[in-house]
Amino acid sequence: MDGTLLDLHFDNYFWMQHLPKRFADTRGMTLEESNTFLSKYFRDLKGTLNWYCFDYWSDLLDMDLIQLKHEVKDKIAYRPFAEEFLSAISAGPYRVLLVTNSHRAGVEIKMQCTNLGDYIDEVHTSHDFGLPKEDPEFWTALRNKVHFDPRSTVFFDDNEDVLHSAKKAGLVHLINIVKPDSRGPMRVKSDYPLLSSFMDVMPSS
Repeated sequence: MDGTLLDLHFDNYFWMQHLPKRFADTRGMTLEESNTFLSKYFRDLKGTLNWYCFDYWSDLLDMDLIQLKHEVKDKIAYRPFAEEFLSAISAGPYRVLLVTNSHRAGVEIKMQCTNLGDYIDEVHTSHDFGLPKEDPEFWTALRNKVHFDPRSTVFFDDNEDVLHSAKKAGLVHLINIVKPDSRGPMRVKSDYPLLSSFMDVMPSS
């Protein structure tokens, strides 16, 4: 979802700018002190379920992460041509699954700010299974629940570690994203095909 269908700028802005500032203000510390404190957890938790868990961060920081997200929700936006792509495939003979590491509350915020839910048949989050997408066992659990064919499924993601995990689980058609964050750098190397624009994979009418 984030960095694939939706602009990762919202999430990067939240974690790298908004949260450190609000945490510093709440604790009466400098922004530098706040960043130093948070960066340790960012490093240690990367790729784990807690990294994506609103409840974990709310308890750790003693702050309402959902409310903090709402403070900057105006930055939530589709990536270019993502909505057009979703509209096209949802109108076709395809089963459209949103498979995300996002906490359910995070998904709800994104749904409130976009019409993403209009195009999705099912939403499955890593929290439903107690495993992040970076863990190959996540894909086994997902397959047992939704019974998808890994040989015919196309999976888009902006996280190389997640794509590696999906490959280990037997998924064949894996696609990475060139520019997940509209204000961030372009990805020039990947072990997987790189998608510049959803226009490049738009189904023919």
